[in-house]
Amino acid sequence: MDNQYTYYTSPQENQDNSYYYHNTPDKKPKKGVPKWIKFLCFALVFGLVAGAAFQVGNVAVGKILGTQAAAGGRNVSKIDNTQISTNSNSKVSSEVADIAEQAMSSAVSITNMSIQQVQSFFGSIQEMESTSVGSGIIIAQNDTELLIITNNHVVEGSKTLTVSFIDEESVKAQVKGTDAAKDLAVIAVNLKDIKSSTREKIKVASLGDSDNLKVGEPVIAIGNALGYGQSVTTGIVSAKDREIDNVDGKLIQTDAAINPGNSGGALLNANGEVIGINTAKAATDMTEGMGYAIPVTSVSDVIDSLINRETRTKLEEGEQGYLGIEGVDVTAESSQMYGMPIGVYIANVTKGAAKDAGLKKGTVITELNGLTIDSMTTLKEQLMYYGPGDKVELTVQTMDGKGSYEESKVEVTLGKK
Repeated sequence: MDNQYTYYTSPQENQDNSYYYHNTPDKKPKKGVPKWIKFLCFALVFGLVAGAAFQVGNVAVGKILGTQAAAGGRNVSKIDNTQISTNSNSKVSSEVADIAEQAMSSAVSITNMSIQQVQSFFGSIQEMESTSVGSGIIIAQNDTELLIITNNHVVEGSKTLTVSFIDEESVKAQVKGTDAAKDLAVIAVNLKDIKSSTREKIKVASLGDSDNLKVGEPVIAIGNALGYGQSVTTGIVSAKDREIDNVDGKLIQTDAAINPGNSGGALLNANGEVIGINTAKAATDMTEGMGYAIPVTSVSDVIDSLINRETRTKLEEGEQGYLGIEGVDVTAESSQMYGMPIGVYIANVTKGAAKDAGLKKGTVITELNGLTIDSMTTLKEQLMYYGPGDKVELTVQTMDGKGSYEESKVEVTLGKK
């Protein structure tokens, strides 16, 4: 396929994947680097803010939603199908309003404060503070934390993360775990930091079965569109099993409006259950109403793994552990071309930790502590949470004598830079 892809993502990324960079609404975009790969343009909906909603304006959607629905486990009474009438008392699919009202308590806005390196007019590199906003969904709670699912590109490169709830109360959050290949992340908020009045208004979302979705089925998208706060749009499942660049896995395609800032927001079915995590949109003059969401059932094992990880605080640069390699990204294109696994190719083992663990040039790193490593950026991001003396488990691929790659696990004790 000769389709062009353009991604809206966090201002921290600077890869050869054709990104448009967005900041908060009151700032100009810092950088835009279009890359024409294919005929269509796809956009990771992050940078400014997140908002995906689902607009009810036609009779067909009203009729489809005229069935019994439950939001967050609560039964909703059956409502008559919408009819066009001059009577001011006529109803317009109030089920959507009921579902949205229930789901709002599980929706959050996420603000990412980061430091971005930019090139000045005179060629020097300067560091500038950047603010980006996305969305998230409350999916679990343990004894000490409230856990929120979002996109990896929403939290990537963060210096500080702030979560805002339905009552507009904001608290700091920590990254619990990320999977860059799946574009997923789980962040944690300490329960003691949440006011009791806020805790009474929020709740854990109900997850549905995305495997049972049918094309044409109605869906509702909720998110912090353009940073203006949570909003709602409606649409249908346009297609299933779609694939786009930079997201590993098959996605749900929908015509529900997915806008910048909608990343990490919820795609709901008619029962008010989360069946997708909004992540991308088509962004070209030639397309309209082509948004994409990660189906929750297909990534349930990834979500569980991220939820059960130890919450760690990102360390300052001087406090971080040192692996001791020089690496090169093995992208999907180079993987297909050279028959190598996607990950980080070790071009050189410098000293210390990697050498002591027996890592050698030519080895490809594919995971760190069970999380997918698909680039040096991802590897560096994960290592920011570990200090000298911490042990990490690397999944590596090494070529055997027959030209094939064999997988193995290597425990590495990180050194000091």
